[in-house]
Amino acid sequence: MNPVWARDPLSGEGARRFGGRFNKVGRAALYTALSPQTAIKEANQVGHLQPTTLVSYHAEIARVFDGTDSALLAVHAQTFESLAAPDWRDRMAAGLALTQAFAEDLLAEGYQGLLVQSYARGATAKDRNLVLWSWKDALTLIDDEKRLG
Repeated sequence: MNPVWARDPLSGEGARRFGGRFNKVGRAALYTALSPQTAIKEANQVGHLQPTTLVSYHAEIARVFDGTDSALLAVHAQTFESLAAPDWRDRMAAGLALTQAFAEDLLAEGYQGLLVQSYARGATAKDRNLVLWSWKDALTLIDDEKRLG
């Protein structure tokens, strides 16, 4: 996580302000990784290692769409390649990226999040992310020592 948002790691504010691959500007989202190694790859995609804060959550998410299942993706006219499309930022600048429209469709169907492969440089098929759009009462920040204040 970018340290700018570390004091409020349940806010989704950075994604809301700037948009992301799977959320339009104005839609809060938490981009989480299933392993610390994947989180570091995700947080440092621009080259040199940047300051990064790792946090841990306890999650009880009821409805997650499995974006690693090609059959489920096909039902939504999606593929692994369409989710990984590198031009999503350009499409977002022109309106709504196709991946953002897909996320909006999933939200309308009642999904709280999306499990996907990481598209960060150096990621493998084993690197997974969980993007959440609805997490109130479903996530608890693990900070037993109150390090985040």
